[in-house]
Amino acid sequence: MNNSVIVIGGGVMGSSVAYHLKSDPAFSGSVTVVERDPSYARASSALSASSIRQQFSTPLNIHLSRYGIGFLRRAGELLGIELGLREPGYLFLASSAGEPVLRANHVIQKGEGCAVELLDPAALLGRFPWISTEGVTLASHGTANEGWFDGPALMQGFRRKARDLGVSYVADEALEISGHSVSLRSGGRLEGRTIVLAAGPWSGEVAARCGVALPVEPRRRSVFVFDVREAPGITPLTIDPSGTWFRPEGRFYIGGTTPVAGNDPAGAPLEVQHQEWEDIVWPTLAARVPAFEAAKVVNAWAGYYEYNTFDQNGIVGRHPENERLIFATGFSGHGIQQSPAVGRAVAELIVHGSYRTLDLSPFGYERISAGRPIRELNVV
Repeated sequence: MNNSVIVIGGGVMGSSVAYHLKSDPAFSGSVTVVERDPSYARASSALSASSIRQQFSTPLNIHLSRYGIGFLRRAGELLGIELGLREPGYLFLASSAGEPVLRANHVIQKGEGCAVELLDPAALLGRFPWISTEGVTLASHGTANEGWFDGPALMQGFRRKARDLGVSYVADEALEISGHSVSLRSGGRLEGRTIVLAAGPWSGEVAARCGVALPVEPRRRSVFVFDVREAPGITPLTIDPSGTWFRPEGRFYIGGTTPVAGNDPAGAPLEVQHQEWEDIVWPTLAARVPAFEAAKVVNAWAGYYEYNTFDQNGIVGRHPENERLIFATGFSGHGIQQSPAVGRAVAELIVHGSYRTLDLSPFGYERISAGRPIRELNVV
């Protein structure tokens, strides 16, 4: 058990933790990753829209993703993979009701050195002539360090490199954490000095079986792949004031929306909500981009957000009453872009006893028990 680490969850976050641990010259222990579904058929990492941005309202989220974009650019060197990174930016559109929040976020982002610009309707139309400015009073455009990439490739790259470095992957389900051990559905038991809970949408369920209250649950999101007769031109990942979003994906486009109130239950079946396309996504896209009026769905999928119901921010760090248990979960849709930085931070915490490069203590579990949420206003 000397210096041994058990990671529950072998998706992008758990595999990033494992990779960063074994990449640290100061770490001499063993790492075992428990993943119940080696096919990753339901893994959020494999079903993500795989985008990355700097436009957050929380400075710490900005810094997490800033490290992330640098890591993605070096993925060939670090992980030996090609991620197809594209960086056309994000474009947030705001109505008069949302304008004050957009302006307040802009002040935070500029203060953190983000490459962002505010566009009034005339400037927005000048920059992106394919867009309708109806109902838009202000837009925020990221001019650098934002875009999208091959998320499943990043997950598999972390996993493959971690295994090359000596990490063991066990195909089993963690049932209970007790002291230094993790009991498995197969009947086996693993012993470890440190246990990292990175089970994505199921982290709350695993924690509950250990008597730990963790406000993380699966929330279904549908993604629609659609074709158009004529591409409108250079297109950032665009978020309509309604919350509906879209971006290019190869020769097609993908898009989705936030479910309406009352239709976002925890743990809903992982089935595409086709009615969302008919009722919300397509009407919004057709109104916002005239070229999308004849959009045709050619494919769709559904994935889970690991939704933190407390404040939609990640929960990272040691449990205050059980220092052997470390959390890396609850990222509410931006986990894949922040997985490089969080993996590095958790590895530092384990190996060196504290964060060395980026202090993630504000995202610690203590804020939950103390009732001190850190609100992220830019949740897509």
